[in-house]
Amino acid sequence: MPVHRRSQLLARALVLTAAATTALGVATAGSAQAAPGAPDKPDRKDVKAQVEQLYDEAEQASEKYNAAQEAQKRLLNETASLQGEVATAQDQLNQLRGDLATVAGAEYRAGGMTQTAQLMLSTDPGAYLARARTLGQAAERQQETLHELVTRQRRLDQRRAETAAKLAELDQTRRSLAEDKQQIQQRLAEAQELLNGLGAAERSRMAAQDAQEAEQRATRGTDRLDLGTAPPASERGAAALAAAVRMIGSPYVYGSTGPRAFDCSGLMYYSWRQAGVSLPRTSQAQAYAGQRISLSEARPGDLVIFYRDMHHVGMYAGGGVMVHAPYPGARVRYESVNSMPVSGVVRL
Repeated sequence: MPVHRRSQLLARALVLTAAATTALGVATAGSAQAAPGAPDKPDRKDVKAQVEQLYDEAEQASEKYNAAQEAQKRLLNETASLQGEVATAQDQLNQLRGDLATVAGAEYRAGGMTQTAQLMLSTDPGAYLARARTLGQAAERQQETLHELVTRQRRLDQRRAETAAKLAELDQTRRSLAEDKQQIQQRLAEAQELLNGLGAAERSRMAAQDAQEAEQRATRGTDRLDLGTAPPASERGAAALAAAVRMIGSPYVYGSTGPRAFDCSGLMYYSWRQAGVSLPRTSQAQAYAGQRISLSEARPGDLVIFYRDMHHVGMYAGGGVMVHAPYPGARVRYESVNSMPVSGVVRL
């Protein structure tokens, strides 16, 4: 997996140290009884590769969690709608039962006589026949409607049961994903604890090297960036980009859509909403929200999707540069689109 976009200072380097330690199954850091001849610390390149993997896993979990939440919202709305339909159908059934009971009561009060006898005793045979036909037709229609509504209610009840089962499944998925993210965050905390145990000289050296790498890859100001002269693809794209640029410096927070913190897809969701466009919530769904174009055709405001599983997204700003929310612990910033493997570009 190529080393990319990560440019945090000291905390990042140590995050990876902890990740590498955990991944290799080494005993927990901080043990005061480390035996002589303990294995050497992992190579810094290996550590950086491990931390990049850790960040990617965290972001993948976050996007899956966002998708589960969106699906849960849709199912909740569907369930509420189904429950309303079931209640309406039940009211209609009750009304029909009342109507049919009225017909049955009228027949009972007539003494249960055959229609021939009632016709012979009627003082107005013509009126009786007309009323009998009307009652018969009404009863027939009511029976047909009753059968339809019973069938419909059975179908709605079945759908409601299926929806409830799906909600339970999604809730389990959401809790599992939340546990996964909690484990990752715990590993990050352990890494920070290890970092705090390093000597001051080593921490200073690592911080200086990370700062130099960050300066080479990204900047928070446009004064040192060449964004080119290509115009946005649309006025809405220009408005969305302006909104994203205003958020530069905001922190990355899992599941956030602003206005003070964002994850990668949350920043796109927020920025395009300021332009009057409602995007899907996740980067995978955003990848299909518009027209696919090549990276060479990208214009300011276009979405740039990264990785084969499309778990990261940024907004093209021009000149081969994007605005994005990079990863936990980092802030919204400009960065080269070449810092990660591009999966596609989307124009809205």
